[in-house]
Amino acid sequence: MGWAIALHGGAGDIPRSLAPERREPRLATLRRSLDLAAAALQAGRSALDVVELVVRELENCPHFNAGKGSVLTSDGTVEMEASIMDGNTMRCGAVSGLSTVVNAISLARLVMDKTPHIYLAFHGAEAFARDQGVETREPSHFITKENIERLRQAKEANRVQIDYTQPMKAQAPTDDNSRIGTVGCVAIDSSGNMATATSTGGLVNKMAGRIGDTPVIGAGSYANPLCAVSATGKGESIIRHTVARDVAALMEHRGLPLKEAAARVVAGVPRGDVGLVAVSATGEVSMAYNTSGMFRACATEDGYSEVGIWPEAAADADANGGS
Repeated sequence: MGWAIALHGGAGDIPRSLAPERREPRLATLRRSLDLAAAALQAGRSALDVVELVVRELENCPHFNAGKGSVLTSDGTVEMEASIMDGNTMRCGAVSGLSTVVNAISLARLVMDKTPHIYLAFHGAEAFARDQGVETREPSHFITKENIERLRQAKEANRVQIDYTQPMKAQAPTDDNSRIGTVGCVAIDSSGNMATATSTGGLVNKMAGRIGDTPVIGAGSYANPLCAVSATGKGESIIRHTVARDVAALMEHRGLPLKEAAARVVAGVPRGDVGLVAVSATGEVSMAYNTSGMFRACATEDGYSEVGIWPEAAADADANGGS
């Protein structure tokens, strides 16, 4: 069986005309994160540690909609959210409404490890972060010029904008799914333990206090002894369709293999709304989406690796090994 890893940097209407200066930094970060994860798994690190490690790396990259790159609410503020789950024990932790925590995913891990609860939000989550001594910054640290401009354009268009792929044009775009940038990672380690981690800044111009699918266990993230799943896309749609849990449910109750279960779930969500990465207890990997593209990467112990955006992964970036 061996270890396997898959990660995403968001799915959406990603145009093939996406400029290299906007495409390559994201692909480079995915490659670096994949190498980091593979080295950690080869060194015997647990799946839970590895998914947290990878998502921290992605949160620290301003090109993704999480951590430093988080998009802005209608009030011009950042409200970050994240969740993490251990498949074998089904322990989990989630946070939302964060405005000062550098790595939301690590605070979610602390909620799982240090409290009797699963989910902390807003002032309570911020207070817990201070009590735990996690790294925090002033809210202004997370507000980038690019995201200020995105918010301005979203307000002009009078719409909530799914996040990040390219700057909005002066005219209102015709497709609300042009920017989706949640980050996530799933892994199975050499001992057969699985885990998932997901983090996001949410939607451009979202109402203050809006909570998406990312911290909702069973919607944006889920792991059990059969599989681990991290979703990305339109949060409201992912919540309605309980995307991550449904993949596991099809495996559990209908005996479907991971790839078939993931494909069925993705096909059942409105087109353009969802993507996911998943691993199974047998080491199977799925990276399924019904959008035009998804920033994604995976690797397995047998030497296969893939980094891509659009359906033909080898043409997107690179692919090595088997199919």
